[in-house]
Amino acid sequence: MKVVVAIDSLKGSLSSLEAGEAIKDGVLKVMPEAKVDVRPLADGGEGTVEALALGMGGKLVTVKVTGPLGESVDCVYGILEESKTAIVEMSGAAGITLVPDSKRNPLYTTTYGVGEVIKDAISKGCRHFIVGIGGSATNDGGIGMLQALGYGMLDKDGNQVSFGANGLKELVTITDENVIPELKECSFRIACDVTNTLCGELGCSAVFGPQKGADPTMILQMDKWLGNYAQLTSAKYEKADANYPGTGAAGGMGFAFLAYTNAVLESGIKIILEETNLESYVKDADIVITGEGRLDGQTAFGKAPIGVAKIAKKYDKTVIAFAGAVTEDAIICNEHGIDAFFPILRRIQSLQEAMEPSVARNNMVTTVEQVIRLINVRGV
Repeated sequence: MKVVVAIDSLKGSLSSLEAGEAIKDGVLKVMPEAKVDVRPLADGGEGTVEALALGMGGKLVTVKVTGPLGESVDCVYGILEESKTAIVEMSGAAGITLVPDSKRNPLYTTTYGVGEVIKDAISKGCRHFIVGIGGSATNDGGIGMLQALGYGMLDKDGNQVSFGANGLKELVTITDENVIPELKECSFRIACDVTNTLCGELGCSAVFGPQKGADPTMILQMDKWLGNYAQLTSAKYEKADANYPGTGAAGGMGFAFLAYTNAVLESGIKIILEETNLESYVKDADIVITGEGRLDGQTAFGKAPIGVAKIAKKYDKTVIAFAGAVTEDAIICNEHGIDAFFPILRRIQSLQEAMEPSVARNNMVTTVEQVIRLINVRGV
């Protein structure tokens, strides 16, 4: 019996690999002779660095960079040395969770630290990047990142513009003679699951600005400044297209990557499934097990467990999912490749208790054990 496990993290409780190992233990309690492969899984958001770096034999690196408020923060990213690949979560250097509610203001928050992480990875030999750009606190169009990489984002006096969206207001000239030379050797796969354009009613300022602290006046101002930035960029770089889907992701970070680097914007789960080569493990499996913290109706729309299920169904495999919680509308997942799903909660308990790592792990092991006992009796 071969079982392949690829489960997303149960955020706040178990990482992808921890949840996978708990499932493995549950399987082996019933089928000690089974071969159980635990593969890392993430969707490009929180947990991607740990899942990919540790799950693929890489290492974690911590570097001090400029945080969204201009203060120093520790950012953790991953390195896969064999493929010279860096795995970066933008939120580690410019995330909204790094900014207290009282200080959220996209006029001042910067992406400079993201550029510093990229520079650090380049200095360690990385030339390929997987970058998750969710959870940002910024709306600076990525100019902070570009400044850190050596681009001149200059005001009327030839000085680098200020941090944050205020810098877009000051921007007059863009130069590239001081860009670090290794950047042209680098390729970027950007995990981007939104289709918003840079500007307009569905642009980053209007849609995502409010959650970052923008009021209606600021939204109009930032949208105008981003439009000017896009014009200056397109006059210099032919790849610049402010109307391309995803350019509005992370306050315009999608636009910066597309226009200024060798980048592609892709579905986060698509990137992860390809980079981990999950299909090669699934094709000769007997059972595929997946899941996430909360299985619901939204899971069916491109989230990690469905990505796993789609691959499994190419080879007509049985797919089981486990989750910390399951909602009524999760039944739609049965139409998208998950044959059966199970919540792991085993008795009435508070959310806080249920999310305790030791409790979540025990709940996972014991639930999996009982499901596998049924499979063992009846066959796959």
